[in-house]
Amino acid sequence: MADVHDRETRSYNMSQIKGKNTKPEILVRKFLFARGFRYKLHDKKLPGKPDLVFPKLKTVLFIHGCFWHGHENCKYFIIPKTRTDWWLKKIRSNKQRDVDNYLKISKEKWRVLTIFECELKSDKRQTTLNRILKRLKRIHEAV
Repeated sequence: MADVHDRETRSYNMSQIKGKNTKPEILVRKFLFARGFRYKLHDKKLPGKPDLVFPKLKTVLFIHGCFWHGHENCKYFIIPKTRTDWWLKKIRSNKQRDVDNYLKISKEKWRVLTIFECELKSDKRQTTLNRILKRLKRIHEAV
């Protein structure tokens, strides 16, 4: 099946996809900030530049897009019909990079939390945010 857009239009569309300050990320940031948690954003010193870094808690939070990170059994992870092999290779390498980054961060004695964008859709949002809050509070109490 051919792409519905020409090469230039497709390239432009893909260039508009943000890697930082996405809606799911901002949602989590506002929620946690309002509850007293302070964090750094996209710390380049840590592998994978985590979305949120809680230095006092030695904890990082990754907020992954379901498509880009190959969220298994998720309705938002749909393999494209065009250039399927290329996309599968791309997503596999993203997932491997995630694993490598988690291992590197863990070796430095940091805790790694991960959520996917589908967990922040309106039907699951409050449960997910409360789960993150609960985990961070437990970590805070342990520190």
